[in-house]
Amino acid sequence: MVGVDLRQVDAAELEALKKAFATYGLLIFHEQQLSEQDHIAVAERFGRININRFFESHPAHREIAMVRKEREQLQNIGGGWHTDHSYDADPALGSILVARELPETGGDTLFLNTSDAFDRLSPGFQEMLRGLRAVHSAKHIFGAAAATAAQVDGDRLGNATAADGLADVVHPVVVRHPLSDRPTLYVNPAFTLRFEGWTDLESEPLLRQLYAHISAAPGVCRVRWAPGMVAFWDNRSTWHYAVNDYHGQRREMHRITLDGCALDAA
Repeated sequence: MVGVDLRQVDAAELEALKKAFATYGLLIFHEQQLSEQDHIAVAERFGRININRFFESHPAHREIAMVRKEREQLQNIGGGWHTDHSYDADPALGSILVARELPETGGDTLFLNTSDAFDRLSPGFQEMLRGLRAVHSAKHIFGAAAATAAQVDGDRLGNATAADGLADVVHPVVVRHPLSDRPTLYVNPAFTLRFEGWTDLESEPLLRQLYAHISAAPGVCRVRWAPGMVAFWDNRSTWHYAVNDYHGQRREMHRITLDGCALDAA
């Protein structure tokens, strides 16, 4: 969005932004000049801040999670299609990401809409999915035995004890979006394990089919970051993918995640 200064949004503008967020699930703001304190203040106008359990925190502002990759590091954070915090009983409302240091080339982020993905399914397939629930977990990503955490070298991810102690949760596969009221597919490759009452082996073919359908979206949005840009996305209706194509360059982003609510079946 052009012409919006997030530091000076009045009540009417804030309401308009909330309506746009409910409609589109992704807002991009250009040429912002947010300090860390501004970032926190903006987030608090949209919801309650969730203190991240697994990412490195900003040294002076624990509300801000550091999403960074150093020049010598090979693995980035978020380098695959996913949605944040689906492993929580009350999944996150959304995340606000601020560009702090960018590579000269690469480092884009891809977004797609999972409400639109549901609409592209046949009525029969939609009805079948409405009867399913899926199990989500953080252990295989952030736990002590997680290969992913081991691959992200350095101290960017941690707190395996919290991950291993976090109970797996179950969400409807098709949720009624809390803001838009649209039926929305709520599974993702990072944190969804299986369908409730199914084995992993039984779940794999259908999950793979759903992931292929969602990721083949005709309207994938590719965000090419510039200094000062801010992205605010809805974790209930979008997937995102941080492209890892800038080896030998440094990238630092600051992320604040907002608390959400329990998700009801559509």
